[in-house]
Amino acid sequence: MSQPFPVGFVMINNGGDDVYVGVLECDVLLGAVGSLKHKRAVVRPVLARLRRLEVAVTEAGDPDRHRRALLAIATVSGDAAQVHRVLDSCERQVAGEVEIELLSTRRRMIGPHDE
Repeated sequence: MSQPFPVGFVMINNGGDDVYVGVLECDVLLGAVGSLKHKRAVVRPVLARLRRLEVAVTEAGDPDRHRRALLAIATVSGDAAQVHRVLDSCERQVAGEVEIELLSTRRRMIGPHDE
């Protein structure tokens, strides 16, 4: 029998019909990175630590820019406040990383009244 959701997927239902999706984009400056290989070596552990917070995360943006990266983080919940708490935690995690500098963030929330 196949599973309806991927392995590791956790579904929390608070009994309501509302679904909220939060997206956090973090523009970061990397240290003395001179190659794409070194960039991956710096970014990959950051993404792994963010995934421990049970969010979807990827490096977006222009991959050819060696010293800059755009980290895209997403979470879903039936509770808007929970989405904000998770994104706050992710932002603190990125800001606390030693090998990168957080330049700016952008947040978006999609809720039941959005199309």
